[in-house]
Amino acid sequence: MSAASASNASATVAPPTETLHPPALRAGAAGPEPKPAAHPTVVLIVLCVAQFLSALDVFIVNVALPKISVGVGSSSLSDLSWVLNAYAIVIAALLIPAGRIADLFGRKRAFLLGLGVFMVASVGAASSGSLSMLVGFRVLQAAGAAALVPTSLGLLLVAAPPEKRELQVKIWSASAALAAATGPVIGGLLVQLSWRWIFLVNIPVCLVAIAVAVRFVPDVKRQIGARLPDLIGGLLLVVAIASLALGLVRAPYWGWTGTRTLISFAVSAVTLAGFVCRSARHPVPVLDLNLLRSRVLSSASASTLLYFAAFGILLLSSVLWIQGHWHYSAVKTGLSIAPGPCLVPFFATLSEVLSKPIRVGVIAAGGCVVSAVGAALLLSSMGPSPEYVAGFLPGWLLVCIGFALSMPTVLAAGTVELAHEQSATGSAVVNMATQVGLVLGISILVAVLGTASAAAGLQLFRTAWWIAGSSAIVAGVAALLVTPPRRRLSTIG
Repeated sequence: MSAASASNASATVAPPTETLHPPALRAGAAGPEPKPAAHPTVVLIVLCVAQFLSALDVFIVNVALPKISVGVGSSSLSDLSWVLNAYAIVIAALLIPAGRIADLFGRKRAFLLGLGVFMVASVGAASSGSLSMLVGFRVLQAAGAAALVPTSLGLLLVAAPPEKRELQVKIWSASAALAAATGPVIGGLLVQLSWRWIFLVNIPVCLVAIAVAVRFVPDVKRQIGARLPDLIGGLLLVVAIASLALGLVRAPYWGWTGTRTLISFAVSAVTLAGFVCRSARHPVPVLDLNLLRSRVLSSASASTLLYFAAFGILLLSSVLWIQGHWHYSAVKTGLSIAPGPCLVPFFATLSEVLSKPIRVGVIAAGGCVVSAVGAALLLSSMGPSPEYVAGFLPGWLLVCIGFALSMPTVLAAGTVELAHEQSATGSAVVNMATQVGLVLGISILVAVLGTASAAAGLQLFRTAWWIAGSSAIVAGVAALLVTPPRRRLSTIG
């Protein structure tokens, strides 16, 4: 997905187009650094809103699952998990192709298209009368969100003043972290009206974002002679991720050594290998494997995947325990989770202050460890009696503090050193790891809880929290390597 790989392709030269100022980009050429936007704060807000929306719809559904199950006539956690997993899987699979296409054909156009698709799919999801219909619109919604994530960062790197670029990338990253933490709160409040409102709320936000983006967001036009990336490679990536999630989710029903489970894992391994081979040989690959040679980007991706697997387990398991065993309502569950999200902006800002004297890899690793300690507290203090202050709150606060310290830092460090013509693609790589991590976390939780789902015993939930804490620790080890070279940090812009 680098500009260099695009230049290897022989293509018919299209009419020249310009970036923010001439000269126009030649095929595969980086061109001059685009000028910052005239209204960088406005642009930052609208791009953070888009990132917030795309992340919010991963998490807002958690507390609404009981209501959704009534509305669509399905009570199986394994089946309902596809309302979560279908969204995360499709985003994970399409992020890199969407980022590649945006880098080649124009980020603003892709950004506006993504907002439009996301809005239309939200209308469809809100009007769904069956589980299959809802999952179908969640797939379409995810396709729109997949365009928003890489393009919003790519456009931000163009619009941000060079001296503020790293800070604004952290703010953009923190908006996703805030969405992840506040999703259950917002969902718990909206579901009191109807579960359909968790999708309808997107519509006015998208309309405003489109209007502001058309007016204020600058563009980077397509490269001359740009060609579509490898569509077959993109399809292989979709199949690989979906097969892995299918095997994990259905294994408790099919058996871990059952034929269908083993076939799912085998299909995932084979198609992933095929994707890597095609990406290595194709003239315009979906993923330029040279990007992964960046120690910072590859470490950030690994840490993000492992951490979000842990966070996916911790968030959904907490919701299921509080609602299923403590019998909290959806709104009470959302409000119970709210104190943690309230700490996210403060500690994300603290991580920015700490990054001056302390290496960002150390800060991110410390955040992962804090979340692991929070998981350990949940494991040791949660019980069948509803003891919110003593049993749930301390561990959950530590999970969210760790989230705020680690994830904005990792996401910013993983992308800020990339050249601007690779920024949308590089962002897609890290954010794909986010979605794959969520899919794995949710799938592992479903596998651990089995057919009992929310009614599973405390020991099964403790097993899930132990897995989450272990995953957060390993994420911290990977995070130690995400500090960008100081020479790059000092010359960005």
